[in-house]
Amino acid sequence: MILMTGTLKNQTVVVLGGSDGIGAAVAELAKVEGAHVVAFSRSGGAPDGIEGKAVDVTDRVALAAALQTVGAVDHLVYTVGSRMGSAPLKSLGDEVLQHTFETKLFGAVRAVRTALPYLGPAASITFTSGQVSRKYGVGTLVKGTVNAAVDAAGRHLAKELAPRRVNVISPGVVDTSLWGEIGSETRAATIARVSASLPVRRIGAPRELAQAYLFVMTNGFVTGALIDVDGGGLL
Repeated sequence: MILMTGTLKNQTVVVLGGSDGIGAAVAELAKVEGAHVVAFSRSGGAPDGIEGKAVDVTDRVALAAALQTVGAVDHLVYTVGSRMGSAPLKSLGDEVLQHTFETKLFGAVRAVRTALPYLGPAASITFTSGQVSRKYGVGTLVKGTVNAAVDAAGRHLAKELAPRRVNVISPGVVDTSLWGEIGSETRAATIARVSASLPVRRIGAPRELAQAYLFVMTNGFVTGALIDVDGGGLL
């Protein structure tokens, strides 16, 4: 049996972390492509015209109840991450460790497990990691290891949950609120520094990342893939 979609028209897409940043861009683009989109986030916020639900992904009961209200899900997208910084080992606190892994890795795995009854055999699941899983440095231990774990989880689940498809998008530096308050000198300096180091000479836009998510959702022959969208940041 060939499972190819090619389109999101009349399909249901659930975006966890869909209130802003990359998640919001995925939700917006999926809606443009004809999908019924539901955005889960702690705030319950969502882009204009998209249904939003207030859900804490670390709350198993709340997550299950929210998914039950949605029903059948064709595509599950997980973009939730931790906004806590990553410190060198000697000053790394347990709270940062626990929160980062609970939010980005355990939350993702829990969301998939909870959604299984609603995911048909042709459904897709997309995780979000980051280039620090393979770009090593000082003060990147927590973010690097949690992203590497997400990379591995995606590939293991692509085997275990087949014929459902599981993929991972790995962003580089993207123009979102993670990099500070818009208009601030610190944010501008960071963006300028990173832009100068990239082959494309700029950071990414959320919509550019969203295009990668839509690619893996709509191409029925892509599974177990780790796709870098980083402006050449790993080169």
